[in-house]
Amino acid sequence: MNHDAARDDFESGLKPLWLRAQAGDEAAYREALRRIAVRLRSYLRRRMQSLPDDLEDLVQETLLALHLQRGTHDPALPVSSWVLAIARHKLVDLWRRRGRQEALHDPLDELEDHAMPVAAEEGSARRDLGQLLQELPEAQRRAIVLTKIEGLSVAEAAQRTGASESAIKVQVHRGLKRLAAKVKEEST
Repeated sequence: MNHDAARDDFESGLKPLWLRAQAGDEAAYREALRRIAVRLRSYLRRRMQSLPDDLEDLVQETLLALHLQRGTHDPALPVSSWVLAIARHKLVDLWRRRGRQEALHDPLDELEDHAMPVAAEEGSARRDLGQLLQELPEAQRRAIVLTKIEGLSVAEAAQRTGASESAIKVQVHRGLKRLAAKVKEEST
């Protein structure tokens, strides 16, 4: 199966699930997120060969962004294009945090410019994220804010908090896992 056929097959299976999910079907939402997560792992793995340890965190971060921005999907556009656009932005954010400016010149994905969705209003998403973050233990919240929102490296976050780099990594991982579980819980 060629690349275009695989993408079309993914879209044809995902779109009906996503539309049912948008209409409130929780089982369809869970299945759509499961399929999206599988595709994201494949998509991001190819682009993160130099950062394999960050793959799962970025998948979870992207799924969280999809959940927070789910109301911005335009049903006239392919769901897969919208998902990959968000994943692409999260990947660029990661590269920026890691100082990989040269990677911004690599081809990021197969989307044409006209297929890219317009950026959505971020105010409500930031409020939702802020509310979710308030439910985390302080150490997890601080580690996520410093590394994922403010863009500090793990070393910089460790220096700022006085925690070890390993502790920061663990807090970020646990916090993102807890956020993903909370988002999943709220959607069920």
